Amino acid sequence: MINTRIYKSVYALAEKLMEADKQADKAAFDSLYAELKSVCIDNENTDTDHPEQWETLADFTEDLDEALKGYEKALDKAVAINAKDHMASIAFSMATLQVESGQTDAAIKNLQDAKTHANKIDDKEFKNEIDDLLERLLAD
Repeated sequence: MINTRIYKSVYALAEKLMEADKQADKAAFDSLYAELKSVCIDNENTDTDHPEQWETLADFTEDLDEALKGYEKALDKAVAINAKDHMASIAFSMATLQVESGQTDAAIKNLQDAKTHANKIDDKEFKNEIDDLLERLLAD
């Protein structure tokens, strides 16, 4: 379970990052991103470390390779605490980036993993998204 104070901080930063991105305010985005990264680093390998903060950081990482590294870190942390919902979400996010960068085989593997992890969660809409993308990639 993520620490409430950190969750609120990460969530608030995510909302501000989305707004800065929508306003095309690169300076604000970069500043907020640095703040989010600092939260992650400050909590790393402590009792307050959680995959959600790393996943959020990866969500806002503009460089594709860096984003994938961030998701890998988040996935490792999710696996360590056996957080199936995070494992599914992170694997799906990685797959969508891999599709974007032409890494179809890696995307298929992550989608298959996401599907396996999603079996334990109730979000039918998310499960359908996984299935749809996986079917599309396997059909190509």
